[in-house]
Amino acid sequence: MAADLATAYRAGELAEFIRLRAGDTAAALAETRPDIDRAALAAALRAYHHDLGTLDAHSEAALTQLAHPASRVVVTGQQAGLLTGPAYSVHKGAGAALLASELHTEDVPVVAVYWIASQDHDAAEVASTTLLDHSEKLHHLTLDVPEGVPVGRVAWRPDWTEQVMALLDAFDAPKEYVAAVRARVERALAAGGSYADVFARLIHGLLAPAGLLVLDPLHPALARLMAPTLARELERPLESSARIEAAAAALERRGFVPQLRRPAGATNLFIEEEDGQRRLLRLEGRTFETETRSYAKADLLAVLDADPSRLTPAAGLRPTVQDALLPTAAFVVGPGEIAYGAQLKEVYPLHGLAQPLLWPRLSVTWLEPNVARLLRRLNATAAQVQADPEGVLGRSLAQERQAGAVTAERLSALDADLHALTAEIAALDPTLEGAAARTRTRTTARVAHLQMLAARALARQENDRSGQLTRLKDHLLPNGTPQEREMNFLTYLLKHGETPLKLLLKRPAGWRGEVEIP
Repeated sequence: MAADLATAYRAGELAEFIRLRAGDTAAALAETRPDIDRAALAAALRAYHHDLGTLDAHSEAALTQLAHPASRVVVTGQQAGLLTGPAYSVHKGAGAALLASELHTEDVPVVAVYWIASQDHDAAEVASTTLLDHSEKLHHLTLDVPEGVPVGRVAWRPDWTEQVMALLDAFDAPKEYVAAVRARVERALAAGGSYADVFARLIHGLLAPAGLLVLDPLHPALARLMAPTLARELERPLESSARIEAAAAALERRGFVPQLRRPAGATNLFIEEEDGQRRLLRLEGRTFETETRSYAKADLLAVLDADPSRLTPAAGLRPTVQDALLPTAAFVVGPGEIAYGAQLKEVYPLHGLAQPLLWPRLSVTWLEPNVARLLRRLNATAAQVQADPEGVLGRSLAQERQAGAVTAERLSALDADLHALTAEIAALDPTLEGAAARTRTRTTARVAHLQMLAARALARQENDRSGQLTRLKDHLLPNGTPQEREMNFLTYLLKHGETPLKLLLKRPAGWRGEVEIP
């Protein structure tokens, strides 16, 4: 139900769950964050970019703005996906940069920050990626990333480099564009480091010219700045979970399905244990437990003191930790994150904070020239194809062949005839009105179903001949998933050079729609 919550938020219907109304940037910027030592924050980020090898003119300019005593931040973030992961990972960063640019003034500089979820330990979420070449061949690469280990601790391996380069070598696209992307990837790999470091360098390379700063919360200098928030959470470790559960109950009363649940005893903290595995902390009385061992609060405080990067927030606390570190004005989020945000409004006050503005992310479906032409012939949008590819193609073919049996007009005419017949029967015997109406409803629904089956049969027949349906699906529903959530953004750079990136950065912040690549 995340999409329903996102729709409700954009419509202004979640005021009791999310503090600021969608789009209210004036209210967000009117608030100040004098509690943040911006000089220390900028210094920590400078140390991170130095170690990452990305301390260039772009990051220096952004760091200078961040150090301004009145600076604010537009933050977004994502898991460290393979080769930038699904396209929306890049779209989110672009949207943050665009919004920061729109809000920026000389008196109140606004900086875009990309929070890399390097603490995340779900390998299945980041180990794979999908690209589509000019020959309409889907390339799907999966690396054997270890499960349970934060990706910021996973060293990038030479055999992974070989697999990535083999994919690029096999990719059918103009040689000059492939060479340019290959150079991007080689730069990201050159300095070595972790799986998250490679992702960070790729995002930096794409979006730093637009003003985006990348941030890895596992970097020692940044982790040290977050330690006070985590120590504060240890003082009342179940209170944030209780507030999340209270919000979940309230959402259920409104008919929504909450995204977050916190079972009894579950905190919003993970610890990275001696074996490298990241495990959730539960509280039993006064003792914290994982599946492997127990900790007193003093033990966890000692961990924070010795290596604060080992204690990390769960999803219910991560935005609060993020916004305690940064002078956040707006948080650029996807539908699932809006659903999370609807449960976190009351977590922020536990740390003396107020929830920032949630800004629905920029969303793009890319239309390559051949797909754009096909959609025009079908008189359909990409969204319609994603919802029902067989139906869209089948109905278009039926129209071309003047097969009126599957048209909405024919169904409407049948329903009108049945409605009139129902009325005539009811006039003869009122006790039959209900049965007649039910028969009309069932008949119309059954015929609509048969129309759907017939249209899909036409689509499959045409696909056997021309491959149109397969082409539409590969472009717009690769592996059965909407393009933006599956296709790697590098697909479009490999085939069309820098044009898609330039088109992306010309969108308004928060824009949603289809972009045709010339």
